[in-house]
Amino acid sequence: MKLFVLTSRIPYPLEKGDKLRAFHQLKGLSKTHRIYLCSIKWPMTNIPKETKDVLLEFCEEIHFIKLSYTQIFLNLFKAVFNKDPFQSALFYDINAQNKINKLILNIKPDHIYCQLTRVAKYIIDQKIPKTLDYMDAFSKGMERRANKSNLLLRWFYQWESKKQKKYESYLMSVFNYHTIITKEDRSYINHPKQQRINIITNGVNFDYFIPIDSIKKYDLVFVGNMGYAPNIDAVKFLCNYILPLIKLNIPEVKVLIAGADPSRSVINLQSENVTVSGWIDDIREAYAMSKIFIAPMRMGTGLQNKLLEAMAMNKACVTTDIVNKALQAPRDVICTANSAKELALLCTDLLKNSKHRNELGEKARIFVKNKYSWEKTTSELNKLLMQ
Repeated sequence: MKLFVLTSRIPYPLEKGDKLRAFHQLKGLSKTHRIYLCSIKWPMTNIPKETKDVLLEFCEEIHFIKLSYTQIFLNLFKAVFNKDPFQSALFYDINAQNKINKLILNIKPDHIYCQLTRVAKYIIDQKIPKTLDYMDAFSKGMERRANKSNLLLRWFYQWESKKQKKYESYLMSVFNYHTIITKEDRSYINHPKQQRINIITNGVNFDYFIPIDSIKKYDLVFVGNMGYAPNIDAVKFLCNYILPLIKLNIPEVKVLIAGADPSRSVINLQSENVTVSGWIDDIREAYAMSKIFIAPMRMGTGLQNKLLEAMAMNKACVTTDIVNKALQAPRDVICTANSAKELALLCTDLLKNSKHRNELGEKARIFVKNKYSWEKTTSELNKLLMQ
């Protein structure tokens, strides 16, 4: 069938979680459907030359619709007085709406697949069968940010969380089908029929993320989009609180922070013990050069792709309970703790015990290979769309 797919970002290159999810889902769905991709483009976003060629390998057509800063600012102002979440206001443009309406009219798709609530407004009035991928519970993510923010930001995030919670509930009655990554995130969607939301997890490309022998230049590595607030909070927690405790026992410990768009506060973490690399063309190098992957997340929602990738590469992983609630890995596969002291102790023990570290990494790969694959999750999504 003809599948019209709307995403809030162009799903290539794969430096952000939503782009990674969309890319692999569309690639898998293209084996059974004709894909018509429409992606929202921010005014200053640069599109790499290879992007269109890569996406056209499995898309019938691709359309990138550029937003207007003027419209964005106007929408944000309106959102102060209406019920629209600020997330939705940031991604809505009336000219983009007209273009999307025209595309749908011309293509005449059999089904519309919309990724994330932030672009759901474009599709609300369409009478064609449609599916919304919440991906994560944004309302819960905002609530967690509020708990880690100063007074002014806390008030704003709490406000956005309430708006988003109502919007997530409203969209349950607008779309025919709904998907989300984890059961935990589903439980945060405030609607009496939340159990109707289908769990479609993320996966790993096991042909790409394979164990690689490499000289270990670093002891710990964190990988992720370094302009994303939960990741920024995690690396600050790592460098300012966990690392000093590890240094008491291993003074020469080295940390690598790798990922696109590092904020100024992340760059400032660079030191004799900490390297901030920015974007790495082949992110497998970051995992391979390090002994342990650490994800000390204290906020955010959803399943962490970086953790799946690290585990697929035989990395011993240390993370927090909030992350493992989504992953659901047993204690003999992953190390979890929440306080800086406990996390530092786990890292220190693993760095001093290579045998345990290697055993943990081997179990981690077996676990994700048995539970998380793009082929399996895309097959489940395909069954849903074909109902």
